[in-house]
Amino acid sequence: MGHLDGGTERDIKALSKIQIPMWMAYILIYSDYADFNIPPPFQARVRNALNAEARSVKLSNLVGQGGLWYGFGRMIMKLLDDVPANEISNILVKTFRARLPEVIDQAQHFASINVSGGGAGASDGTLAFREGLDGTERELFASAQDSARKTKRWYEMTERGRR
Repeated sequence: MGHLDGGTERDIKALSKIQIPMWMAYILIYSDYADFNIPPPFQARVRNALNAEARSVKLSNLVGQGGLWYGFGRMIMKLLDDVPANEISNILVKTFRARLPEVIDQAQHFASINVSGGGAGASDGTLAFREGLDGTERELFASAQDSARKTKRWYEMTERGRR
């Protein structure tokens, strides 16, 4: 497997650190051919930032634009022993709970701006906010935004909305 390290060697040198795809990580770790280090998106520095203010961390920057930080965390948990896996699980849940209200609030806010004809500034604000969201949060954002638009249209069509 020396080619994985980018060299021409037949074998990887002992104690080398290389990045490999997750599907291969499972095989190598469970076969005791490799050890696993927690990747940067879940190391202490990021956990500390999330504990300080989860809403201010751009999760998309941690795993790539449109990446699934929560999904990646779940995959990492499967590779870890109970204690570190529980730590990752706790940070995933705590982060999601801290960020969800703002995701829903912003979705409703931007939906009302766009429905009332807010123009290009509204879509720029939406894009800027969405940039930092994890892929899962983006799906929830879009769903909440659509729901807010449909609720507003429904209300305007009822007798109470026409008064």
